[in-house]
Amino acid sequence: MKGKKMASSLLAVLMLTGALTACSSSKDNASSNDAAATKSPETSANNTGGVDTSKEAKLTYYLWGSEGVQNKAILAEINKKLKADINTTLEIKYIDWPDIATKYPLLFASGENFDLSHASPGAPVNYYTLASEGALVDITDMLDKVAPKLKAEIPASVWENTKVKGKIYGVPSLYSEYTPSGYAYRVDLLKKYGMEKIASIDDMVKYMDNVVANESFPPINGKAEDAQNMFRMLVDTTGQWLNAPGISTNEINLATKSAEDYKTVFSPAYTQEFEDWAVKMREWADKGYWGKDVLSSSLGSKDNFRAANSAGYLTHTQDWLGQYGGDKTALPGVETDFYTFAEANKKIKRKMGVDNSTVISVNSENPERSLMVIEKFMTDESYYNLIQNGIEGKQYVMENGVKKQPAGFNEKTDGGGFAAWSLRNDKFVVPTDTENPIRNSLFAEWDKVAINDPYNGFTFDPANVTTEIASISNVNSQLGVQLMLGKTSKDPKAAVADYREQLKKAGIDKVIAEVEKQLAEFVPVN
Repeated sequence: MKGKKMASSLLAVLMLTGALTACSSSKDNASSNDAAATKSPETSANNTGGVDTSKEAKLTYYLWGSEGVQNKAILAEINKKLKADINTTLEIKYIDWPDIATKYPLLFASGENFDLSHASPGAPVNYYTLASEGALVDITDMLDKVAPKLKAEIPASVWENTKVKGKIYGVPSLYSEYTPSGYAYRVDLLKKYGMEKIASIDDMVKYMDNVVANESFPPINGKAEDAQNMFRMLVDTTGQWLNAPGISTNEINLATKSAEDYKTVFSPAYTQEFEDWAVKMREWADKGYWGKDVLSSSLGSKDNFRAANSAGYLTHTQDWLGQYGGDKTALPGVETDFYTFAEANKKIKRKMGVDNSTVISVNSENPERSLMVIEKFMTDESYYNLIQNGIEGKQYVMENGVKKQPAGFNEKTDGGGFAAWSLRNDKFVVPTDTENPIRNSLFAEWDKVAINDPYNGFTFDPANVTTEIASISNVNSQLGVQLMLGKTSKDPKAAVADYREQLKKAGIDKVIAEVEKQLAEFVPVN
């Protein structure tokens, strides 16, 4: 039996946004909030924290990524503990990476009965929208009764960042991280070319020119999804520009000129900087900085990099740090470094806990038990180690305080793990030999200079501009992607003129006006 569906107007936006991202990468609304707020709790008793656990609860938890070969074995150990402690078992379902843009929005739009999921302001349908549309359970009052330890574990300021209209709809991560975009490159090649570091676009161009002249592979060898990374480079390296809400950050989105001027937003497409960037992207494409088949390629830049078929890849900092072990295994003796686009202009943004949250579906039949499970994973180290690290002695061992793979470990037969970022807690994190050791010192430096996101806690309601947003997404999925990869059929300046005209017809001005209208009374939560 299907549960509550999200508003059909939102579904239209989600599906078109998902279609865009997929391309780049290869109800009743009036009653919905009431439904989330008044979800019937499980019967109270004198069992676990006042919750009746006499009846077994079988929960479904959706995570991103694919299932590791030993995930079922790890989950069996988790379920042994859950069954004994709170009479609950967990089934984990997966949304594989290429399917996130389409299947994640459908998870909520379809009315499927499930219990737990990852959520984020940067997801294909963002956390604040899910909360506003009544797709999530309001856990504000439930926390004291069901998960007091969890509530105490997370600072009040972090809880504050999760609130939508004064209510809490998700449990935020307690993991310190930064995720600015950038370019991972090979240090051995850098030294070969007589260079010390890439710290600017000019440095990056010098490195890429040398790669084209001296190597059998290109500087970047990815697919259409790299268009968004090129746009991020433009925003991050231009003045004090910051991303603004209104249009998905998985496409060419809106921006503001500075954190102080956050209530005024604009489309970068209408700036001279954007036109100049489009010209530059054509120059880079013509130079061979990426493959001629970039729009149709199915292999990502990291895969090509590890196959020694490129000199670098575009990603965000946390991903590069986490890829350290895999990169070293694939390319023995090769060290990498990272050019962070936003660093020179001092625009590294702090990640707030809400950026990775665990949420409970409004269609869950066991919301209280679901919250108890989250509490176990985030406050009990034995649960934490299982969901984050696997089974000790099989997926990992501890040596001198460092997590390593056991002797004889074979990823194809012994590998396992879950993309449960939302459940991370700094106090349980241990050093690992697969993560770049520079992480702690790098983040310590950024802690000193990082800025707050001025839109933290803002929820954009697209109801008045759903048609326009869908039309803009369609324009971005075609001409926008082509512009950012230098692959337009026309001269880039003429293509930019066409792009601007298409955005006008799609309703970009109406969307900007709606965003600014909603921002008028907004005060950042920082």
